[in-house]
Amino acid sequence: MPTITEEPTSGSSRVQAESVPIPGDALIIVPVRNTVLFPGVITPVTIARPRSIAAAQQALREQRPIGILLQRNAEAEDPAPGDLYRICTIANIIRYITGPDETHHIICQGVQRARILDFLPGTPFLAARVLHIPEPTTSSPEIEARFLNLQRLAIEAVQLLPQAPPELLAAFQSTTSAAALADLATSYMDIKPQDKQEILETIDLSQRMEKVSRYLAERLEVLRLTNEIGQKTKATFDERQREAILREQMATIQRQLGEGDGKAQEVAELNEAIAKAEMPAEAESQARKEVRRYERMPEAAAEAGMVRSYLDWLIDLPWALPAEKAIDIAEARRILDEDHFGLEKIKSRIVEYLAVRKLAPQGKAPILCFVGPPGVGKTSLGQSIARAMGRPFVRVSLGGVHDEAEIRGHRRTYIGALPGNIIQGIKKAGARNCVMMLDEIDKMGRGIQGDPSAAMLEVLDPEQNATFRDNYLGVPFDLSRVVFIATANMLDTIPGPLLDRMEIISLPGYTEDEKLEIAQRYLVRRQLEANGLKPEQAEIDAETLRLMIKGYTREAGVRALEREIGKAFRYAAVQIAEGSSNKVILTAKDLITVLGQPRFENEIAMRTSIPGVATGLAWTPVGGDILFIEATRVPGKGALILTGQLGDVMRESVQAALTLVKSRATQLGIDPSIFEKSDIHVHVPAGATPKDGPSAGVAMFTALTSLLTNRTVRNDTAMTGEISLRGPVLPVGGIKEKVVAAAAAGLTRVMLPARNRRDFDEIPQGARNKLEFIWLERVDDAIAGALEKSMPAAAG
Repeated sequence: MPTITEEPTSGSSRVQAESVPIPGDALIIVPVRNTVLFPGVITPVTIARPRSIAAAQQALREQRPIGILLQRNAEAEDPAPGDLYRICTIANIIRYITGPDETHHIICQGVQRARILDFLPGTPFLAARVLHIPEPTTSSPEIEARFLNLQRLAIEAVQLLPQAPPELLAAFQSTTSAAALADLATSYMDIKPQDKQEILETIDLSQRMEKVSRYLAERLEVLRLTNEIGQKTKATFDERQREAILREQMATIQRQLGEGDGKAQEVAELNEAIAKAEMPAEAESQARKEVRRYERMPEAAAEAGMVRSYLDWLIDLPWALPAEKAIDIAEARRILDEDHFGLEKIKSRIVEYLAVRKLAPQGKAPILCFVGPPGVGKTSLGQSIARAMGRPFVRVSLGGVHDEAEIRGHRRTYIGALPGNIIQGIKKAGARNCVMMLDEIDKMGRGIQGDPSAAMLEVLDPEQNATFRDNYLGVPFDLSRVVFIATANMLDTIPGPLLDRMEIISLPGYTEDEKLEIAQRYLVRRQLEANGLKPEQAEIDAETLRLMIKGYTREAGVRALEREIGKAFRYAAVQIAEGSSNKVILTAKDLITVLGQPRFENEIAMRTSIPGVATGLAWTPVGGDILFIEATRVPGKGALILTGQLGDVMRESVQAALTLVKSRATQLGIDPSIFEKSDIHVHVPAGATPKDGPSAGVAMFTALTSLLTNRTVRNDTAMTGEISLRGPVLPVGGIKEKVVAAAAAGLTRVMLPARNRRDFDEIPQGARNKLEFIWLERVDDAIAGALEKSMPAAAG
């Protein structure tokens, strides 16, 4: 406990306020949060606010009393008059104390109640004019009876307290004043400060004593129940202690008689299991040590179960490396082709990975990370790799993990502690060389319990994971033979150091033809089985599937398509279950009945039929998409209006595009005076969706040029690229996803930055066959390739 020293009344205080003149009839006020002082009671008060410290020191210098006043709002740091009650207690400062940690305390003795009339303005601390409230001195038989009842209750309550000071009992027994007894009992009663303030404000003595007696009777009932429960608890504890001693004596007698060898047999079985587990030396030493501890523990000991659970985890883990099956590259190709259609580059990279593992099984293989939109087959690729390698597969979901202990485990000192997800996954797989899929690695979040992505650094580092230490196990576990494969939808949320430990393999979205093949090969068969149908009972032809893809889904993967196929087969299942049909063949004309009206349509021609509308290409976390840029001109004073929830970068792209159009107005045949007499409004539809990025620059420039030259943009063309004020078209990202989206939307031409030619090889062959590619060096190439040749006169 820190030593508390008495502070001198002047000179050496660390918080020293200058003397400020206060009128003689005013009272210095010290507001307090949770303390109510009563007349005749001595109590310490801790003060920490500078204004309160200054007020106390001023009163101490001038030998003046202070007013102790409770705050209405305990959260107010600098309370205003409206935050304070109006009845306070006038008190004398007996001692001022400063602790070694610079805390300030005053010991006060309450003198009299007082009512605040008004607060004085312009003072460095609170001061007020008050009306002194004298204590009532009337006596009557009712007051005398209430006094005796209250005194009896107070004495009984003190006697029930476990460590009541004898001075308090003597004070209650010796008090002869009814008012003093009520104030003293309330001061020591365990009730809310607001209830104490209510009693302080009760001037009528009879009412005050009635309230105090009611509160004290309630507290007395609680004390009686507490004592009864305490006595029962002590009796129960004594009984349990007696039972534990008897059980220990019984166990000793059984051991002496050669009976009850269950514990010894259990320990022998544990030692045998440890020997068979083929643990490393450090792990085996720890396990033997825990067995010796477990052997000495009584069976009823609470820690015995925790130690036994820990030993079970150590024994059940696959410490020994199983015999690895030779990798058959031809079989691996067959499995990958059987499980997945398309993805030729991805399959080729996986085959390369397996070939390296076959030739250098002890080498440190890279950590593969499949990145792509939902539904393109990232998780199933991991399962195919496990099949090709002949190893068990286990999936660890990292989505939403925000606790480091989910990766490293909890220490055994915590109740209910368990190893982390990595060790749990290896135990579930039953092999130290399993294929572990770390699903949704981009969706880990940092919380107050630590950063799980930082814990993953050791797991995914081939130089460190051979000695991975789980907090629960407390011994190293070799992860170097585990084949880790991660999946993610985007890379932006993965920390740089973690991303550096993985080899990124991007999976593009599927084209329309690829989706049709996947549906025919996998999805139809899967949904037939899921809905209890046989191939001879229901079927969907290719044209119907293609209409489903075009009119009812718009995604990079095939999950929504599979749901629509399932909905169609459920329609067929109802007819077959009712007996109204033996076989249902779903055709294109049945789709509206089964799935409703098409949700998506080709609106490019409609959108681009007037000047000022251009089609851009956008990248989203779930694949590419088309983006429409609409521009129009209205009479005005040259303002630029932007709508569609555009981000800062996209807004700057519009401004740059307009500046570039202005700088080339003469070259483009635009009357420069148009800009002074018109406001230009640029809008990007789907206003509820935030949009940002510089890649719409070319589309913005083309839309503005189309508007001001009155030339329409070709409705079969989409474009992407960033522009410079000098005219060059700069490269952008997401080319593969954007081109796939253009092909899926029915476009036939795309205009891309010439410096993005390096991304051409990544574009799927199906999309390449459908599209004509125009490579842009400068914005002039975009105008020449996008605008219709005819140019009616622009309206002035």
